[in-house]
Amino acid sequence: MCAQGQKDGGVWFLAGTFGERAKRTCAVPANRRLAFPLVNLMSDQAGCSEFMAPAKGTATLDGKPLRTERYDATPVRVTAEEGNPLTDGGGTFRTHACGLWVQTEPLKPGNHTLEIRGSSGRFAVSVDYTLKVPAAGAATNHDAV
Repeated sequence: MCAQGQKDGGVWFLAGTFGERAKRTCAVPANRRLAFPLVNLMSDQAGCSEFMAPAKGTATLDGKPLRTERYDATPVRVTAEEGNPLTDGGGTFRTHACGLWVQTEPLKPGNHTLEIRGSSGRFAVSVDYTLKVPAAGAATNHDAV
């Protein structure tokens, strides 16, 4: 799951949840920044405004707080695959995206603990990650369990 959908490039994306608690263990590359939502939504502009009004969240990496970035309703073009968990249907469409996001610098080799907490109204996210960063040149299973 951790490596699913990852593209080549400088950013490795981590998932939130659809409102439930989760504990995950993932191997991540040493040379990639991490990006993940505390809470996020795809909707129309009014839906994003309503969602973001009470939105709040925090993230800590190895016990240290991370800086959160707020993105209000931003027009986006989405290309979705059939059967995806957000829209179920495939195709390309335009919508708005909003949320609280965090981006980190690449992590040093070793094990790291990431705690993600976010909420908007009654919707709440709580994800605890154990992130395993291999030493340079080490083989990796990005979907570590």
